[in-house]
Amino acid sequence: MTAKTFELGPGYTISRVIRGGWQLAGGHGAIDREQAVTDLITTFDAGIWTYDCADIYTGVEELIGAARLRLASERGLDAAARMKVHTKLVPDLERLASISRDYITGIVDQSLRRLKTERLDLVQFHWWDYAMAGYIDAMGWLNELRLEGKVRNVGTTNFDTPRLAEILAAGVPLVSQQLQYSVLDQRPAGSLAALAGQHGISFLCYGSVAGGFLSDKWLDVAEPQTPLENRSLVKYKLIIDDFGGWDLFQVLLSTLKAVGDRHGVDIATIASAWVLEQPHVAAVIVGARNQAHALANAGIMDVALTPDDKTAIGAVIAESRGLEGDVYTLERDRHGRHGSIMHYNLNAGRV
Repeated sequence: MTAKTFELGPGYTISRVIRGGWQLAGGHGAIDREQAVTDLITTFDAGIWTYDCADIYTGVEELIGAARLRLASERGLDAAARMKVHTKLVPDLERLASISRDYITGIVDQSLRRLKTERLDLVQFHWWDYAMAGYIDAMGWLNELRLEGKVRNVGTTNFDTPRLAEILAAGVPLVSQQLQYSVLDQRPAGSLAALAGQHGISFLCYGSVAGGFLSDKWLDVAEPQTPLENRSLVKYKLIIDDFGGWDLFQVLLSTLKAVGDRHGVDIATIASAWVLEQPHVAAVIVGARNQAHALANAGIMDVALTPDDKTAIGAVIAESRGLEGDVYTLERDRHGRHGSIMHYNLNAGRV
């Protein structure tokens, strides 16, 4: 590992900042397809050559596939091969009871077509309801597709510690787990981190800037009232509430601003740099609305927090009551504050 790269699996290296795809999936404004492809290539040129998407992110796999084709056309196959793309496989809640190998294979084949590749670099598997026991079978089928050469690496998304242990016990060679991790949410640092350490699993972390809340824009600003602009802000405002409320959040922003001033960067950069320095973290996944934002994200990899920086940030975190439970437990409760805003059947009719 260097400051800017991480060997996620044997012979498989990624950039430590990953370009997220959720913001390209709609719900964050209209997407100019041609400009989006250009922006993806600008991200590549800035040193962020790993991308995250999902079968449920409408149109995003196709956009990244188009960027891969343009790279191959304009710069050759070697350049296109440097682009690493991680996708997610998210079976619909309504399909979990009847999950089959054909269903899993169909989604993998769909991602292969969309991403214009013969092998997926990493497929990250998500499961909505642990009351349905099919996730072990599904991971087994996904591993069979790895052995067949359709998938290079397999990982998980948002599994808690007991279920991740079950998957490992079944012999599935996981390289990573994608999960939410930030100065506001340290749920991964508990039992899951211990399990990851035992099995060499690395974390790929989303939410490091809390949907944009962890930024200069929100410093010294009054608490926003509902309705918020998009579902991402709704989600992360709940995280702020559980962290300790708006007043403590403002103390955190002020602290991050002071650290950022010492390094000549903004709050968002420091927030993501903090996550990168946590145990078992391979990379942070950050979105970008434009080329300037993508270039700024590359600067995350240039920041090395000092012991004093970490102490200052840690002191504020210590004042937080913290989020309860294991990874994604709050979000998995479909009747709770966090789970009730989730969308559970986004693949319906798409395979």
